[in-house]
Amino acid sequence: MPSRATPATPATPATPATPAPSATRAVRARHAVRNAANTPAVSTRLAVLARLAAAVLGGYGLAWGLVAACTSLAVAAGMGFHDAEFLSSLVGVLAFLGALLWAIAARRLWPVWAVLLGGGALLAGVGSAVQAALI
Repeated sequence: MPSRATPATPATPATPATPAPSATRAVRARHAVRNAANTPAVSTRLAVLARLAAAVLGGYGLAWGLVAACTSLAVAAGMGFHDAEFLSSLVGVLAFLGALLWAIAARRLWPVWAVLLGGGALLAGVGSAVQAALI
């Protein structure tokens, strides 16, 4: 019986198929998204830095204003200066802790800056006004 051999396919050189331009853009976009997810963006670092600055600097400003206002108001109410200063410092530490936690947990940052700096300035103004009235 004669054997039937299948005809051999001609050997083709290995040339890579060039993808369509839209497919290349899609692949590049996927790689860009994947790379962006692996490395923190500059804007993320700045957001963390701004939140940390609000927590530390704004919290310090609020605590300083609160200590100034509480000390001058307590002295005006008749408490001894050193007792008023000590009590106000304890209140200021608690206020700093609360401001620090709030600045870290807040969803938006601009109200944190506004409240901490505005409140600190207002309380410092109150403390200065009461102190000026006492002298």
